[in-house]
Amino acid sequence: QVQLVESGGGLVQPGGSLRLSCVASGSIFSSASMGWYRQAPGKQRELVATIVEGTAIYADSVKGRFTISRDSAKNTVFLQMNRPTPEDTAVYYCRVVTSAGVYWGQGTQVTVSS
Repeated sequence: QVQLVESGGGLVQPGGSLRLSCVASGSIFSSASMGWYRQAPGKQRELVATIVEGTAIYADSVKGRFTISRDSAKNTVFLQMNRPTPEDTAVYYCRVVTSAGVYWGQGTQVTVSS
């Protein structure tokens, strides 16, 4: 069983920066996919970025602004959010995919507003 705990959300001004963290407990191997999704009010949950064995994939809307990284020794995945816009406002969820299944965190709210 894998449990995920996100942190780092909050209020950020447009053009600022914010870093989200997600710590996974349980057995996470380097082959596991770790990533971030988000869901804005009235919208479907969507991919933000994922990383597996050093390869990162980004949604077009965040390319060049957000960076996903992973500390495998600490079972932690990060999302560095630079130059956010109000359109990035959403609940951000951590997701881990292992051979045993798909696991989600509880979500952390990110609000981009001046």
